[in-house]
Amino acid sequence: MKVAIVGAGKLGYRVAAALLGGDYAITIIDKNETVLNKLSMQLDVLTINADARDISVLKGADIGTFNYLLAVTDNDESNILIAAFAKKLGCRHVIARVRDPEHMNQLGFIKETMGIDSIVNPDLSITVEIYKYLAEKYTLSNGIFTSGKIALIEFPAKKYPALLNLAIPQVKNVLPNMLIAAISRNGKVIIPHGDDVIKPGDFLYVIGEKEEIVDLNKTVHERGKYTNLQKVMIIGGGKTGFYLARMLSEFGAAVKLVEKNLDRCRYLSTHLNNVMILHSDGTDLSLLEEENMDEMDAFVTATGYDEENLLLALTAKQHGIDDVISKVSHESYKDLIERMGVDMVLNPLDITASNILCFIQGSKKIISSLLIQGQAEIMEIVAHSHMTMLGVPLSQLNLPDGVLIAAIHRGQQVIIPNGDTAIEWNDRVIILSLLSAIGDLEKLLKNK
Repeated sequence: MKVAIVGAGKLGYRVAAALLGGDYAITIIDKNETVLNKLSMQLDVLTINADARDISVLKGADIGTFNYLLAVTDNDESNILIAAFAKKLGCRHVIARVRDPEHMNQLGFIKETMGIDSIVNPDLSITVEIYKYLAEKYTLSNGIFTSGKIALIEFPAKKYPALLNLAIPQVKNVLPNMLIAAISRNGKVIIPHGDDVIKPGDFLYVIGEKEEIVDLNKTVHERGKYTNLQKVMIIGGGKTGFYLARMLSEFGAAVKLVEKNLDRCRYLSTHLNNVMILHSDGTDLSLLEEENMDEMDAFVTATGYDEENLLLALTAKQHGIDDVISKVSHESYKDLIERMGVDMVLNPLDITASNILCFIQGSKKIISSLLIQGQAEIMEIVAHSHMTMLGVPLSQLNLPDGVLIAAIHRGQQVIIPNGDTAIEWNDRVIILSLLSAIGDLEKLLKNK
């Protein structure tokens, strides 16, 4: 399968690196020769040093023979134009990254007019995950995700005391037909292994047969706890802060948005209704305290600087705010984040790459997918006869640490797999993967 990526930035690199694990021939087009040379030394891809807005460049690359084109340059209009040109020249599917809020109200028109199959927006994607965490958990009736006869539930470990301080292999003695698929610990989602122990502050994601999960839900569901998301403070009035403030104000929350750029404050004040815009540096603790930071139900740091976001998130936690969420783009902060105890940390690059791969992987019979706290993905696939993982015991698949085969739906039977279990043709397989392991997941799903 042939994939063209226009734009050799972080997102283009991330998607290319992930797809190389599967059955894809990758061509990357970019105007920057230095970036392309560096990239070609790291990845086995074909590079073209040219401006893809020039139709002759797309024709020269024989774009009409490609299955996918992904336009992810740093300019929205260029991405829209390149994707439209590629579609017109015969590329089967085209995807464009579009970030400007002015385009968001007319995405349907842009897609239809330009023939674009999918539009991705990193800022909106991360906003949706934050919104789901903050707003939907306050209104969700039971918190169960179901697929056929299999269900997944999230709950705090302390709601089921018999699980506390147990090592993962001991869990089957308490929940015999279920599996702890993931643990959210101090804002970081992990896939548990044999030496992991359940701690009192953990949130657990448990998968099993639907009826048993429903019964478990009656024991662990926190009735009436999430009913009053009223006050939210957002630091950073960029695209993420803009989208989130708008969505939360429409939800009914009182939102305070702190932004240090005066011109940006003017823009925000004219484009947002019922949101208090504060012109100040988010690191000014005295201002945050004057604005009743301690009374906030939630605190979101979404500036353009990871260090600032983490510092402010830690400060908010020390002020006793229940829900603290931080936007962090660098992988190197992972271990630090876990020690800080922030409730949720999101990487826009991970989420956007996952959205793109889900679209591209659709041909692999992915039935559904669901993001867990914006850090992991649970997906259901239909096993077909060409998959390399078919007929091989799971213990021999050499599954990476970030990927877990959580459950198998075979006919009317629900299987919680062990090392001896082998996937059979036409099984519906539930797979959980950290977004940071999407390249490893691609290798698992590839054909023979």
